[in-house]
Amino acid sequence: MTNFDYYSPTRFVFGKDTEAKTGELVKKAGARKTLIVFGSGSAEKSGLLQRMRTSLQDAGIRSIDFGGIRPNPKSGPVYKGIEICKKENIDFVLAVGGGSVIDSAKAIAMGAVDDGDFWDFHAHTRMPQKALPIGVVLTIPAAGSEGSGNSVITQDKTLLKRSATGECLRPRFSILNPELTYTLPNYQTACGIADMMSHIFERYFTNEPGVDLTDRMCEGVLKTIISAAPQAIAKPDNYEARATLMWAGTIAHINLLGLGRIEDWSSHAFEHELSALYDVTHGAGLAIVFPAWLRYQLHHHNPQKIAQFATRVFDIPTSGSAENIGEKGIAALSAFWTSLGLPFKLKQIKGFEEADIPLMTQKIKMTRPNELGNYNPLNYTDIETVYRSML
Repeated sequence: MTNFDYYSPTRFVFGKDTEAKTGELVKKAGARKTLIVFGSGSAEKSGLLQRMRTSLQDAGIRSIDFGGIRPNPKSGPVYKGIEICKKENIDFVLAVGGGSVIDSAKAIAMGAVDDGDFWDFHAHTRMPQKALPIGVVLTIPAAGSEGSGNSVITQDKTLLKRSATGECLRPRFSILNPELTYTLPNYQTACGIADMMSHIFERYFTNEPGVDLTDRMCEGVLKTIISAAPQAIAKPDNYEARATLMWAGTIAHINLLGLGRIEDWSSHAFEHELSALYDVTHGAGLAIVFPAWLRYQLHHHNPQKIAQFATRVFDIPTSGSAENIGEKGIAALSAFWTSLGLPFKLKQIKGFEEADIPLMTQKIKMTRPNELGNYNPLNYTDIETVYRSML
């Protein structure tokens, strides 16, 4: 187990009707004028946005709406949001939505207190040191951005999808009311499930010894997600199933499950090229990527770890070789995601062209020069091979 220094400053307010506390929490942060960042209209239609305005107004806080954030958020709206913050002297950013809204709000919060280009932080030419305080009212359990210090944005001009990371990006508070997820389409719920599971996988597959505690924690959360998922799909207003998924999505990405481990994150890099180029939903892309990455690693690096995953998470019998057990576990994972309505091959993505594989391979964000990931680092030849195995 590696050394670690863990700090998670976000206050999580969980349960029914908790969004009513928004104004009170924003006021405690010392805010006077808030930018409300939201998506394409569901927050308005459901009445949630008006409840947010009223809650803020009752707390004596002025607010300005900034809507229209779309999935796989782009840089254009971020620049507009930054401009509004500077012009209107905004001192707090409230994200009402899922990961795309939250990531956009974080990027806006960085740029609002900076004289340069916010994209520098995503290009890693500068590291963010400050941002406006951020609050979250979560409506889609998936990305875990409600508790993380990350923001993922795609640059409009280059279609590079990159992540900025900094402690200043952790929300001051996140309100998690599972009832707000009842109206999610089943496909969106399924994508969120694949996303949160993938966050666990990126931490689970490590070479670090002595991590059985966090192994067991990862496996326990994964099994719980697998149990709750079909219940939420079958009955969208099943509060306990929705509550389980909402908290699991947060636990998956506040780094509690990654403590003492060297994480991988190559599969997210694979998927970022898919969603940047084809605008595929992130969780759907991950449902294609992760089984392919696992099969490559099964035959090239430490099949015992993948066999452990198979037996502990999907209850695959322990008889046979590690490779055979691991293959059955990967098949079970893919079958589970497929049962939720998620894709399993690249040709299911609208607009996909096999001729784009070399481009995605060339554009991918490497961890180090000529190396992607930490579990078993991949070179450009390996990356193209994994992409082609997704066909």
